[in-house]
Amino acid sequence: MGEGYPTPSSAGPTPAAGQVIVQVVDRSPGLLIRAVWFVFVGWWLGQFALLAAWVLNVLIITLPLGLYILNRLPQVFTLRSSSQNWKVEASGAGGTVIRSVEPEQRDFWLRAVFFVLVGWWFSLLWMEIAWLAGITLILLPLSFWMFSKSAAVTTLRIT
Repeated sequence: MGEGYPTPSSAGPTPAAGQVIVQVVDRSPGLLIRAVWFVFVGWWLGQFALLAAWVLNVLIITLPLGLYILNRLPQVFTLRSSSQNWKVEASGAGGTVIRSVEPEQRDFWLRAVFFVLVGWWFSLLWMEIAWLAGITLILLPLSFWMFSKSAAVTTLRIT
C-alpha cells in the first residue's frame, strides 16, 4: 500500500468475503481532560454559548447560526465530539459504499410552527435547567442528555 495508508496488519481485522467492517475512531480527548475542561472552562463558556445561541435563534435571521451552536453545545461544555450516522449500501458495481447521513427530518412547516409557538421560549428554560443540573456535578449525566436534546426542544430536529 502507498505511503500514508494503513497496511492490512495495522488496519484492524481483515473482513471475510462479503463482510464489511467499519471502524470509527472517537477523536474526543480522554475523560480526565474533558472533566478538567468542564470544571475550569466548560461550565462558563457553555453558559455563554447557550445564551448566544438562544439570542441568535430568537432573531430568526440568525437562526441557522444559533442552531449550529446548539448542535455543538456538548463539545463546548465537555469537548465531546459530535456523533455521526453512517449508511452502508451495496453499489451497482458490486462494491460497498459507506457514507455519512443525516436523519430524515420532520416537515419544515411543522418545525417552524413549533419554534414560533413553543421552541423559542421553552428551549431557554430547558437549557438553563440543563446548565443548572450540570453545575451540581451529581446531575451531570442528566445535564449532558438534556443538552444533547436541545436542538429537538428548539425546532423538533431529529439527531
